[in-house]
Amino acid sequence: MKFLLALSLVPASLVWSQNGAPPRPKITGVAHIALAVHDIAKSRAYYKDFLGYDEPYKLDNPDGSLSLTFIKVNERQYIELFPEKTANTDRLLHVSIEVEDAEAMRAYLRSQGVKVPDKVSKGRIKNSNFMVTDPDGHLVEIVQYEPDGLTVQAKGKFLDENPAGPRVSQRMSHLGIIVGALEPAMKFYGGILGFQEIWRGSKDGKVLSWVNMKVPEGNDYLEFMLYDQMPDLKALGTLHHICLEVPDIEKSKAVLEARPARASHTRPLEIRTGTNRKRQMNLYDPDGTRSELMEPRTVDGTPAPPSTAAPPR
Repeated sequence: MKFLLALSLVPASLVWSQNGAPPRPKITGVAHIALAVHDIAKSRAYYKDFLGYDEPYKLDNPDGSLSLTFIKVNERQYIELFPEKTANTDRLLHVSIEVEDAEAMRAYLRSQGVKVPDKVSKGRIKNSNFMVTDPDGHLVEIVQYEPDGLTVQAKGKFLDENPAGPRVSQRMSHLGIIVGALEPAMKFYGGILGFQEIWRGSKDGKVLSWVNMKVPEGNDYLEFMLYDQMPDLKALGTLHHICLEVPDIEKSKAVLEARPARASHTRPLEIRTGTNRKRQMNLYDPDGTRSELMEPRTVDGTPAPPSTAAPPR
């Protein structure tokens, strides 16, 4: 019994190395979300003129048309916008997590039975990356920022230089993704990738609605949006979402209300307190994808208790 207890205290990476399997490299944060947009001009106006973000670089197709563009949230977090290829589809193309070593992560995931490509690729902005698929069919990009990549080369640039005004938020605290069956998602993100559960909540106290999973070596997290049946396409844009952390939501609202681009955002700006007891405000891009502004603290500083409700399935 003492031997088993001692073994349980040995770091997992050491056990893996002793068994000949590669250890999991560090996962340091949520890097970006990639969205398909119907009208790139309107989307640029929303993220740049209304939210105050800058566009450091873009990539074109061989015919000169736009392939994708990058909206910079901070030095290591971006929103990628792709002109849609098919109308009336899910706007979420993929989410991305940042790792210290992409090749080590590829080898580790392969050892865990996850389907991975034969090699790590260099993207067009010169970062190392590859794609995997989670149990719900979401594409997850694994990215390592390279010294000669455009992400690192843009360090210290394109931050609060936008004529529209400063960024409404300096951090993307989490991304929300739809999850059907909770157990497979927990095995993939928790068991394999090492994400740590930090909170779970319920809308009605009877059925579990959300599970928040934090990256193992950072503070960013993914929010699982739990559903018994897949919502229709019109609802997906408000469920798949970006959460932008703000220190004072009243001040953020005042900044947004004063911007000329506010006129193009026809929905009211309403501050509410969520089930997690944090003040938040929902904004929507031209395609209906939700940007949730949220304060990092609860209204009284006391953490909201986690739900004990059962998942929908």
